[in-house]
Amino acid sequence: MLHNRYRIVDKLGHGGYSTVWLARDTALKRYVALKVNTADAHPREAMVLRALSKPSSSPPAHGRSLIPVVFDEFEIQGPNGTHACYTTAPAQCNLREISFSRLFPLDVARALCYGLTQAVAYTHSHEYVHGDIHLNNIMIKLPSNFDNLSIKELYQKYGEPETVPITRCDGKPLTPNIPTQTVIPLFLGKYAETMTLADVRPLLSDFGEAFAPTSEVRLGQDCHTPPAFRAPEARFEPQKPLTYSSDIWSLATAIWEIMGMKAIFSIEIVPDDEIVAQHIDVLGPLPREWWLCWEGRSKFFTEDGHPTDAYLENKWPPLEESFDVDIQKWRRKWRGVVEEDERAAFLDLIRRMLLFRPEARPTAENVLQSEWMVKWALPDYERSSNISG
Repeated sequence: MLHNRYRIVDKLGHGGYSTVWLARDTALKRYVALKVNTADAHPREAMVLRALSKPSSSPPAHGRSLIPVVFDEFEIQGPNGTHACYTTAPAQCNLREISFSRLFPLDVARALCYGLTQAVAYTHSHEYVHGDIHLNNIMIKLPSNFDNLSIKELYQKYGEPETVPITRCDGKPLTPNIPTQTVIPLFLGKYAETMTLADVRPLLSDFGEAFAPTSEVRLGQDCHTPPAFRAPEARFEPQKPLTYSSDIWSLATAIWEIMGMKAIFSIEIVPDDEIVAQHIDVLGPLPREWWLCWEGRSKFFTEDGHPTDAYLENKWPPLEESFDVDIQKWRRKWRGVVEEDERAAFLDLIRRMLLFRPEARPTAENVLQSEWMVKWALPDYERSSNISG
């Protein structure tokens, strides 16, 4: 029992700076996600979430339900030091784990895209940049009746915790500050193709990289967004402060991946120069000064911008062709085709969100007001809200 209140039930997941447990709040008879930070780590995320929970006169206030709420905060002492802890409502899964090599129904994909964009717009309206938007950090909320399950019923439905022993590679005994076993994370979700509009309850999570550009500077060189989703100014303008526009680039890559079955840029572990080459393949030439300072360009392109013979067979298709390969091909096969008028509106939005110049990209509010969002994504999101309550 932690903090004389929380009974650990199972493990939900972990990141670089914390482990998240499913716990039963014995005081309020509900389940919570209990995040335990690494020893002596600064609990930045809880501070950001508290700031985001404050009322704002700026729209869109309706995005509040798409951001986690901190219920409780406390500290625990362990063999490695002091651990800051806080609780939020638990989520059932992230979009990455339920959509890998799978495809959302078209109405579900549209609704998820609108909800995610609304969450980003809400975050920006409170003067925060999220700083790490990708499918691992977009969650699906649990249904409200989940709290009705007793711990015994939960174990009967999902299974009891699975553990794996921890051993040292050199065979030596574990030191006292190392646990003897680890817990395999519990999966509470359902896979992409089985989701309906009633399941669309998105939650933008993991605000550990968030920052407020009006009061703190986050330089491009300090951006920790994974390369496949990272705005290019982080690389080419490393000494300049990042802005809200860096989120817009990452948001576009997330929207693309939700709509299709393949990321717009490689999510494999590849050199950063290869990601830059893909940006050029898909979107066109870099700004001149970026091109000239890109030392790796000769590995992929001639000086006049044509792909080298060695790179030609690995070249990524331009945006319109990428849509047909990453999205339309799979939808035609399984989950419903995107009609031509929607395709045109979607590609127009993505192209504007992925402009190389950050100041030229639309704001999150502009994205919500775009033709594709208003005519296609919003109606499905409203239907999902009416069904799921």
